[in-house]
Amino acid sequence: MKQRLRYALISISILLIGILSRKIDFIPLFIGDILYSVLIYFGFCFLFPTKNRILVLLFSILFCFTIEISQLIEWNWLYKIRSTNLGHYILGQGFLWTDLLCYSIGTIIAYLIEYKTYKN
Repeated sequence: MKQRLRYALISISILLIGILSRKIDFIPLFIGDILYSVLIYFGFCFLFPTKNRILVLLFSILFCFTIEISQLIEWNWLYKIRSTNLGHYILGQGFLWTDLLCYSIGTIIAYLIEYKTYKN
C-alpha cells in the first residue's frame, strides 16, 4: 500500500508538471511528451506494483506508441474525444515520429530514476 501511495503521488506530481509545461511558452513541446511517458510509466507502476520493472517499461512504451499511432486514425467519434481538453491531453492530436523518440527517452529515464532510487 505504501508503494502505491508513492506511485500515486509521483504520478499526480508529473501530471501537474506536464500540464504546466504546456502552459509556459518557453518550455519546448517535447518536454511535455517526455513527461507524458514518465507519467505513464509511474501510472503502470501504481497499477502493477509487484510486476517486473522491465515488463512495466515495455508496457509503458507500448502504451505510448499505441496512443501516438492511433493519432493516424481519423474516426469521427475519436476526433470528437480528441477535440476536448482531456481527450487532447490523453490521446494527443497529430502523429509525429519525434514523439515516439520522446516517449522512449521519457520511459527509460523514469525506469532509470526508479531503479537508482528504489533498488533494494
